[in-house]
Amino acid sequence: MKKILIISQILYCSLFGQGNLYPVETSFGGGIGFGNMYMVMNEVPGGEVMDRMGFNVDQLQTKPLVFYGGEGFAQMTGPWRLGGYAGIGASQVSNVYDFVLYANRDGVPLYQEPNAGAVNGDQLYTYKPGVDLETTERLSVKGKLNIYLGAITAEYVFPIYRDLEIMTGALMGLGSYNLSVDQSIGIPIWSDLGRSMYGYIQGDSVMVELDANGGTFDDAADELNRKGVQPIRVSESMTEISSLFFNFQPYVAIKWQFLDRMGLRMSAGFNRGTIGAGRWRLNGHIPINDSPEASIGGFTVRTVIYFGL
Repeated sequence: MKKILIISQILYCSLFGQGNLYPVETSFGGGIGFGNMYMVMNEVPGGEVMDRMGFNVDQLQTKPLVFYGGEGFAQMTGPWRLGGYAGIGASQVSNVYDFVLYANRDGVPLYQEPNAGAVNGDQLYTYKPGVDLETTERLSVKGKLNIYLGAITAEYVFPIYRDLEIMTGALMGLGSYNLSVDQSIGIPIWSDLGRSMYGYIQGDSVMVELDANGGTFDDAADELNRKGVQPIRVSESMTEISSLFFNFQPYVAIKWQFLDRMGLRMSAGFNRGTIGAGRWRLNGHIPINDSPEASIGGFTVRTVIYFGL
């Protein structure tokens, strides 16, 4: 019995020495490191733009969307800790489409599969590029999603053992949301880049060449005046919608100092960012006044290997 008591006391002293509680006095320290954040997005704002291009929004792999970045923290006073976070999350999807021509004979928008025996049904035609084109033309479409986050963090620390802490806090800051769709035909040629969509620039004017198309140039000019100037053959175009937003992310975290100057932080929380109605911009500078409100939210997990105390 005496041996059992002695062994129990030795084990208790050994374990207590390895996992001592924090002292009562204020602790000082901090750290910085690189890590990942995983956000399971509830929705993709602006996803209907991708749908209209034939993509499935789920192909963007936003469940989860991986952010790459870093964060730091510093002990302030008592159990309070302040820090910062910055990261970028990106994903993309692409596809290639064949051209198919159709005649809209029934007057209904878009191509409609004609019923059996229908006289005025829509009709399909095979697209055959001219002999001057080296390869068969196909439309290449690429969609990209980029989210940039920058924020400060405020935490309240609950020390458990000498090398183990639990924190509760919040991440607050600004973010930038960018969704772009790029369309291109054929192979880009350097000398063709930067040309006007409607003609060529001369002084303060855009010179638009008339195509009589078997008629007279006067008739061609009247046609343009009536219908408006139309874009000429363009091999590439990009549509980008973007917006700034305020971001808030409450979380619970755990910190484990497994080496003298190195440790691991893991946190779980819920992200909430809001893009107000009418706050979207086209190609970075044109306001989209009728754009809807959108939210950037979802469950998040952050992991970081830090260097410090």
